[in-house]
Amino acid sequence: MMLAVLILIPLAAAVMVAVAPASRARSIAMVGMLGVAVMAGYLLFSFDWEHTAAQQFALDEESSRLVPSLGVSLSMSVDSISMMLVALTALLGPICVAASKTAITERLKTYYAWMLVLQSAMLGVFCARDMIFFYTCFEFTLIPMYIMISLWGSTNRKKAAAKFFLYTFTGSVIALAGIVYVAWSYADRHGMWTFDADTLMRWSRSLPAATQGWVLGALLLGFAVKVPLFPFHTWLPLAHTEAPTAGSVILAGVLLKLGTYGLVRFAMPFAPAAFVGHAPFIAAVCVVGILYGGLICWVQTDVKKLVAYSSVAHLGFCVLGLASCNVMGVTGSILYMINHGLSTGALFLLIGMVYERYHTRSMKELGGLAAKMPVWSTFMVFFAMASVGLPGLNGFVSEFMCLFGAFQASDQWGAGMWGTAAGQTPGATPGHLGAWVAAIAGTGMVVAAMYLLYMVGKVVWGPLVEPAGHSSHGADAHGHGSHEHGGLPRDLTGREIGVLVPLAALCIVLGVYPSPVIKALKDPVALTTDEVVNFGKARMAMPLVPPANVVPAGHQEGDPHGAGEPAPAHAVESKETAR
Repeated sequence: MMLAVLILIPLAAAVMVAVAPASRARSIAMVGMLGVAVMAGYLLFSFDWEHTAAQQFALDEESSRLVPSLGVSLSMSVDSISMMLVALTALLGPICVAASKTAITERLKTYYAWMLVLQSAMLGVFCARDMIFFYTCFEFTLIPMYIMISLWGSTNRKKAAAKFFLYTFTGSVIALAGIVYVAWSYADRHGMWTFDADTLMRWSRSLPAATQGWVLGALLLGFAVKVPLFPFHTWLPLAHTEAPTAGSVILAGVLLKLGTYGLVRFAMPFAPAAFVGHAPFIAAVCVVGILYGGLICWVQTDVKKLVAYSSVAHLGFCVLGLASCNVMGVTGSILYMINHGLSTGALFLLIGMVYERYHTRSMKELGGLAAKMPVWSTFMVFFAMASVGLPGLNGFVSEFMCLFGAFQASDQWGAGMWGTAAGQTPGATPGHLGAWVAAIAGTGMVVAAMYLLYMVGKVVWGPLVEPAGHSSHGADAHGHGSHEHGGLPRDLTGREIGVLVPLAALCIVLGVYPSPVIKALKDPVALTTDEVVNFGKARMAMPLVPPANVVPAGHQEGDPHGAGEPAPAHAVESKETAR
């Protein structure tokens, strides 16, 4: 029940915001977000970190049936992968509310109510173990974000909101078609419907490789648009640029991770043969996105658009790690989901703070801000270095692991001058990526360093440049005489520093000592990669007739309400661990 409570807290707060006076909206939203953070902290403390691959805090299908005739339920549970993304979502919630204090001054009830609803939907995505429940939460995130962009965005907000909605909605519908096909094929064989994720995974793995290819295509399209991967990325820069600051933070920090989470949680295990077979193609698309995103960033003059395009390159590294299909790459990919949310989310916060003061994001109108905003400049340099991948900060660890995972994923390391006495290079894994893919993708790190350092050099250092109408005499430390700065002091306030410090601290911790997180991810990642490689190789080599005995745990074939056949051994172990 704890996961259900976690999801219901922001929904209850949203209802309270809707009925309370507008003057209380922000404080109620903050209490709701802090309630989510406290609950997530309790779950982190209660999580059994000795059995990280087990599904814990389970609200299972049997006790949460919603539409029994179709096998739809509110089944929920988390492993260490889901738990860490839940923690990231819970962390960014209060930060987004605090960051909106001076940026949002109209329609407060609408804004904070929808932000809370969005928080609930995102948490539901990471907790769901029923595919219809997952898809409902996955799709419902579009509505709050569409409203936030269209009502509180910049001048081109209507176009940005419409493009965001149409792109992601279209991809999601195609993904739903893939999910429904797998459920239909199961029902056609067993005479019963189910949308239980584990049951459909076991069934889908037994489908012929060609059929898995169509399933992967549907799931990949839906999740790739959400990531977004090249060439489905064109909605992202516009949405990021036009969204309010908190909207951009949520987009970068969590919403984009719904796509990568869907890939690792569902696309890979649902269609292992297809994923293994198409991994080189997926890796090639990622490399193109890394280089294309970096080169596009190089010519940007809008700081926010530059950071937005950088996400196309960064998430290319993230999916490249998944395409390696080995523990190193997939662990790096999941770690990248967390690290990107911290560093890029912080960059959007910093850009929003400058925009509130100067009402421009153009590098032609801003420069040398270190002279007037030394605290802001310090944070800007720090988070830019984290995003570049400076050793000692969080971005370096995840980028290195993704690249090294791609480097390892090559059959060419099986023998040769680098081979061991047994004819096998240490750390080598099956695959068709290898040194060339890693080397070409690695140039993206060089390009990223160039455009981010160029941006820092223009905006932070050099002679002071301010937009017309902004004199060199800003406000004092208390904000007096700051009309031209939107009622804010020239440098950061205590509130603004407070929202940045936790993100900076985590960037340092995950850069210097990522071992606990990597260790926590090891077992579920190993389980996923072993299943993908083993099932994938077997299905590619010898397509089999799907077995007739894959039934939901606790059900007999043809008896959707019975409790005949026991759950598989790993499912029993997971439930025992959860208890």
